Amino acid sequence: MDLMTILGIITGFGAILFVMWRGDMVYMLFNVEALVLIFGGTFGAAMITYPWRIIKQIPVAIKIIFFPPRRVNKEKLVKQIISLSENSKRNGIESLQNDISSIETPFLIDGIQMVIDGLEIDIVREKLEKEIYSIRRRHQQLANVFRSMGTYAPIFGLLGTLVGVVQVLKNLTDPQSLGASMAIAMTASFYGIFSANFMFLPIAGKLSSHSDEEILLKEIITKGVLSIQKGDVPIVVEKKLEAFISYKKRQKEFKK
Repeated sequence: MDLMTILGIITGFGAILFVMWRGDMVYMLFNVEALVLIFGGTFGAAMITYPWRIIKQIPVAIKIIFFPPRRVNKEKLVKQIISLSENSKRNGIESLQNDISSIETPFLIDGIQMVIDGLEIDIVREKLEKEIYSIRRRHQQLANVFRSMGTYAPIFGLLGTLVGVVQVLKNLTDPQSLGASMAIAMTASFYGIFSANFMFLPIAGKLSSHSDEEILLKEIITKGVLSIQKGDVPIVVEKKLEAFISYKKRQKEFKK
């Protein structure tokens, strides 16, 4: 489970509840009409904007926020690629077949297998780079769904406020209905701003962060696989890959 997501939710909700409790406004958090207007309108607009093949991935994206995929450590990945390079140089490309069973990353397995199969370097590069492009595009589309909802929600909040104001003006002669109308007007803007800045935009940002991390790992693998295929000596492979790792981590990992 992603601890930062849990801490963020607790901190954010805690701050809002504390302020509203101190102002004796906690009751404003619960207004069914405003909830339906903001979230119904926002999700409806998102469904108009994006096709079903993207919308249906929303539950998966929310799951990733709380339970991010387990990925190999970047430094360990570089060391593994260097080890493969050493084996390739010492025993030949074909010897890497024995190492495939110990590799946990499917993308690295595919790249090494193509090298073992003797495919031309241009074909290997094109295949790996196209897969990276496809993954990046797919992740961006999903993150953009939440960015769009973060744009729509405040607008629907404003719409809810206008609806509430119209109801207030319509029922000026009925004091009993003014409270309900004002509740819609106030809570609609609250829900719109809150959901955009505490839900939709943060989710989009975290999805982009996870995507960047995955793409970086795949770029490391691509660079390493192509270097092995070219027959670079291990020290050259290491120098090509160490640019992906900070200086302090290089000193820590590669001197073990």
